[in-house]
Amino acid sequence: MIATALERVMRQDRGRLLAALIARTGDFQRAEDALHEAAASALVHWSRTGLPDRPEAWLLRAALRKAIDAWRRDDRAARNSADLLHLAEEEAIAPDPDQIPDERLRLIFTCCHPALEQKTRVALTLRTLCGLTTAQIAAVYLDAEPTMGQRLSRAKAKIAAAGIPFAVPGPEAWAERLNSVLTVIYLVFTSGYAAGPAAGRDLCEEAIFLARMVLALRPGEAEAEACLALLLLTHARRKARTGPDGATVPPAKQDRALWDAAAIAEAGALLAGHHPDARFRLKALIARASMTAPPDWPATAALYARLLAFEDTAVTRLNHAVALGEAEGPAAALSALLPLAPALAEFQPWHAAMAEFLSRAGAAEAARAAYDQAIHLSENPADRAFLAARRAALAGESPP
Repeated sequence: MIATALERVMRQDRGRLLAALIARTGDFQRAEDALHEAAASALVHWSRTGLPDRPEAWLLRAALRKAIDAWRRDDRAARNSADLLHLAEEEAIAPDPDQIPDERLRLIFTCCHPALEQKTRVALTLRTLCGLTTAQIAAVYLDAEPTMGQRLSRAKAKIAAAGIPFAVPGPEAWAERLNSVLTVIYLVFTSGYAAGPAAGRDLCEEAIFLARMVLALRPGEAEAEACLALLLLTHARRKARTGPDGATVPPAKQDRALWDAAAIAEAGALLAGHHPDARFRLKALIARASMTAPPDWPATAALYARLLAFEDTAVTRLNHAVALGEAEGPAAALSALLPLAPALAEFQPWHAAMAEFLSRAGAAEAARAAYDQAIHLSENPADRAFLAARRAALAGESPP
């Protein structure tokens, strides 16, 4: 069916086409509107004439025409006559799909510019590079669709008003800006990991797509390789994350036969060789150490201690405390966890960690209270089931 073919082309090439249009028009909203109108036209024309040999080239040329038409309707068109002439020249040449410049690296750096709020960076990346609808992005954040639509509109307006360049940063800003891009990709993944498929789209898969895209556009970039490795290692365990009872299963107790061996092997190849410590490389090495049999807790604790030099947050310190507890015993864990109480009082994993190590230390009553708070704060049914079972085990009860 034509509709299915169009959907496939838009899924595969939307980011590339939109980036090419933004590069030509210099306007996020105008480019997005033009591509949307071109896709609507394609559905009508292709239903009559059949799928063209080069559907992405057809869409690009049609979108350029739509952009030109919109520009001519604009009262300011006379002031943009040079831009209009340039677009008309571009449209006159039938684009060769193999010759359409891939501008997606410029697009993702623009979407992830530090001048935008972090939530806005994630939302704009999902909209432009992944093609999620405003409704789907709103579902990820539990926002109303109009609220998310306003956020996206403000972001596009800010890019235009602030003159944020549609460009890959120079060498002096590369490391900082790349970290911003990889952080957005990681946040897309963690949103999907926590929520599962959102509105029919698996955000974990979208994040892996984005990480592969960055690496394809910048081969050999060590932190991009490490980010992709981290996502692959985490995603490789997706089928083993919950047991038959629907409860979360910790990595050490998961059925390894359910792990994705090909993804683990690919991640291992990406992490091969020696590179300086960096944020995503250390995270990926931690993920790999936690998957050994048995988990290498001393190595994991040491890696978290090194990660603190790049990411000294309460959550990183929490993870370091857990690794210390596994390596050295509950006293070490509790000593590191207690100072985090003010910062993490409303953070479910902190209460879960306190409950676990209080239980191991023989403080059953305090452990039950910590489990109660962790269960109360948990939004994930699988996590709640796991925590309830752990709490019940303290008193030899059957899990609820």
